[in-house]
Amino acid sequence: MSPDRSTGVERFRRIAPGPGGVASTLMRIETCSTVDADLVAAMARLIPQLSRSAPPPDSAALAAIVGSDACHLLVARDDDGSILGSMTLVVFPIPTGIRAWIEDVVVDDAARGRGVGEALNRHAIALAGSLGATTIDLTSRPSREAANRLYRRIGFEPRETNVYRYQGD
Repeated sequence: MSPDRSTGVERFRRIAPGPGGVASTLMRIETCSTVDADLVAAMARLIPQLSRSAPPPDSAALAAIVGSDACHLLVARDDDGSILGSMTLVVFPIPTGIRAWIEDVVVDDAARGRGVGEALNRHAIALAGSLGATTIDLTSRPSREAANRLYRRIGFEPRETNVYRYQGD
């Protein structure tokens, strides 16, 4: 991987065995700074793969995310520019320090197993660290077995905690 801090782009090459030999995947991870039709279309394709209940964000919702100082919408693109996956890294100050939280990690069904999730997470870890966060939290449903294996493999550890959710009217 080769980071380019000036543009928020990090390039990854993953070489892995595949059917018929060795496969190489070249992708780049970007922090979105603008909203265009390509991003809106990618979210319309990706979000239903992540959640059956949440509608995909429209361009206004994406603009609010991209425009937030706390949010960093990361996308993985292949060498032809197609969006393979995305995640949101939220970094915010609280009285006990700078916190980071990873949310809404999704890799397109067609791109799974190519290292996209790992590349997104490693980029998020580096970005959070550069912004002063010393810890990063995330949650993952137990049924997402591959994702949970990935998180543990790259250094995330389960925490002994209770997760609560208030869902208002």
